[in-house]
Amino acid sequence: MPYFVCRLAAEDGNIVSQPFFASSLGECRKHFEEEGFCVLSVKKDLKRIKISVLPFEKKIKDKDFIMINQELVALIKAGYPVLKSIEIIVKRVKNIHLKELLMKVESEIQEGKSLSEAFAPHEKDFSKVYIASLMAGERSGNLAGTINRFIDYAKVVSQTKSRIRSALTYPTLLILFSLLLMGVLINFILPRFTSFYADFEAELPVITRGLMSFSQTVRANFLFLIAFAFLLYLIYFLVKKSEKILVIRDRIKLKIPYGGAIWLESGVALFSRTLGLLLEAGISLVSAVGIAVQAVPNHFLIQKSRKLPEYIKEGESLSESLSKVGFFPALSLDMIRIGETSANLEGMLSDVADFYDEGIRRRIDTFVSLIEPIVIIFMGLIVAAMLLSVYLPIFNIIRVVG
Repeated sequence: MPYFVCRLAAEDGNIVSQPFFASSLGECRKHFEEEGFCVLSVKKDLKRIKISVLPFEKKIKDKDFIMINQELVALIKAGYPVLKSIEIIVKRVKNIHLKELLMKVESEIQEGKSLSEAFAPHEKDFSKVYIASLMAGERSGNLAGTINRFIDYAKVVSQTKSRIRSALTYPTLLILFSLLLMGVLINFILPRFTSFYADFEAELPVITRGLMSFSQTVRANFLFLIAFAFLLYLIYFLVKKSEKILVIRDRIKLKIPYGGAIWLESGVALFSRTLGLLLEAGISLVSAVGIAVQAVPNHFLIQKSRKLPEYIKEGESLSESLSKVGFFPALSLDMIRIGETSANLEGMLSDVADFYDEGIRRRIDTFVSLIEPIVIIFMGLIVAAMLLSVYLPIFNIIRVVG
């Protein structure tokens, strides 16, 4: 949806320009005519069109999504109807993609659909868990309370993602800096020394000859390497949409030392937290399990869990069904079994999620404490190799001249 600039004539004769976000020129004109304005002209706002196509505008940030739901809960508790609440929220949203989606939701509600039905076509943007929570809230008559529980759930998930990203940021920056430093040496410093060393007819050390040879190869094939890297990225972009490729990729992830345990435990934690949320909201166990499986951030684990609803339909308990899946730790199965026997499954699922979230936090802290010295040593070796490749030939030249 683009922005439009409308020139309007008010009843008092004043002419004003008003920006408006709409799906079409006709919708924009109709909106202001219904408000009693005389529409003089309507045209697209070209400046705002540029903003709407930026890549980051196509993604809904967790904090924006949580904020609009907090506003929705506040408005519902204040006695506003759902439609009016959405209309108020739409005016405050700055993210163009989110604004567009909410306007579509608003239009669906105006046609008589419920809130969950209006959000359902946008499942990829808002997740199945959110849609199911809205549906449960509508059925129970406690929409605000259900959305509040989802907000708590979303905050925990967002914090876990943020913790993992933060842990990877520092080592990634150090590695990129090391590679950049090596690139500067290979492409700008060593080539300047080549002719200088050649004038003295001194034999260059092996490390210097190797780096210079590598530098010449890179410089001679730079465009080819760029094209090859782009081709690899394009191939990955195309094949990653294949379910089989995603399953293979995520299965390899689980075999990575140390990192595999983090991915596995995050899958168990997210499944448990999502299932507990849905059960608290009043969703049946069979339906809740099917939705909770989709919340697991690993396609290989999702594939292994797809028969869970069938096992439960056949009369097996949740703990027995999860044991057949094969990746749930024994401790989590024992805790869920206790929750079933004590009629406190929702509470125990929350405890399972908290336990493994705490384990993930400890693993991430340990990973950060280990990776920092490793990366620093790696950078030190790179710098040492660079210094040796530059200064060893100088020492040889001094020896030859002397």
